[in-house]
Amino acid sequence: MIKFKDMAKAVLAVVTVAALVACGGGKEDVAQPDAKEVLTVGTEAGYPPFEMIEGGEIVGFDIDIIKAIAEESDFAVDVQHLGWEGTLEGVEKGKVDLAIAAISKDSEREKRFDFSDSYFEAIQMILVREDSTVTSFTELEGKNIGVQGGTTADGSVQEKFGKTYQGLKAYEDIPSAIDDLLNGRLDAIVADDFVIKEFIKKMGDQGLKPVEDPQAFSPEFFGVIAQKGNSELLTKINDGLKKIQENGKYDEIYKKYFPEE
Repeated sequence: MIKFKDMAKAVLAVVTVAALVACGGGKEDVAQPDAKEVLTVGTEAGYPPFEMIEGGEIVGFDIDIIKAIAEESDFAVDVQHLGWEGTLEGVEKGKVDLAIAAISKDSEREKRFDFSDSYFEAIQMILVREDSTVTSFTELEGKNIGVQGGTTADGSVQEKFGKTYQGLKAYEDIPSAIDDLLNGRLDAIVADDFVIKEFIKKMGDQGLKPVEDPQAFSPEFFGVIAQKGNSELLTKINDGLKKIQENGKYDEIYKKYFPEE
C-alpha cells in the first residue's frame, strides 16, 4: 500500500529535481535590460491549501498571494521548495530573498526575521481519529501528539504540557504525522485549522475528525519574511500587499482556496 506521505514526498522530489535541472543550464541566458528583478522565495510545499504540488508545480494560496504582490510591485518570483526548516534557514543565511509558508508571527521569529504586514489569520486545531473521545486541548495530556517540528503548534504543545513532554513527536511534515495517526502511533495532531480542514477534504472518509478548542489557542497572523534589516524589500512587499487588498485581487484568491469561509 502506498502511504499518503510517500505520495506527497515523491511529488516533492520531482519538483526538487526539476528545480535543480533548471538552475544548472542557463550560462548563455542573458538578462534583458528591461527584465524584471527576480526574487527567490522559499516555501514548504506540503502544507495545503497554502502550499502544495499539483501537476509538478508548487501552487497554493500563499503562492498566488506572493505572485500577485510581485505583479503589483513590478518584480518576478522564483518559488523553491526547501522544507520548513530549510525555508527559515534559507532566509536567515541569505540563500533566498523571501519566504512565504504560512509563517506565523511570534516574538521568537521576530528576533530572527523581518515580517511583512499580516496577510492571513488562523488558529490551531486538533485532528483525531473518529473513535477518539478527545474534545479539548487539555484532554490530550498523557497522549501522543504529533506536530510539524518548529511550528507554532509545536510551541503550543510544549507550552501546555512542558518542553520535555514525552508524548510530543515532531515531524518534518503533516502527511507523515497523518500516517502515524491513521496507524495508531499518534492519538492526535495539532496544526493550523485551515490545513487540517484541507487534509480532511482531500483524504475523504479516512476515519479522522477535527476538534476545535478556540479557548485553548490564540489567533495567529501570517506574514512574508525577509532577512533582518531588509526594510527596502519589506516595503516593496507591503506596498504590493496593500494594493491587492484594495483592488480586490486578495479577495479573489481567498475565495478560490476558501470558498466556504
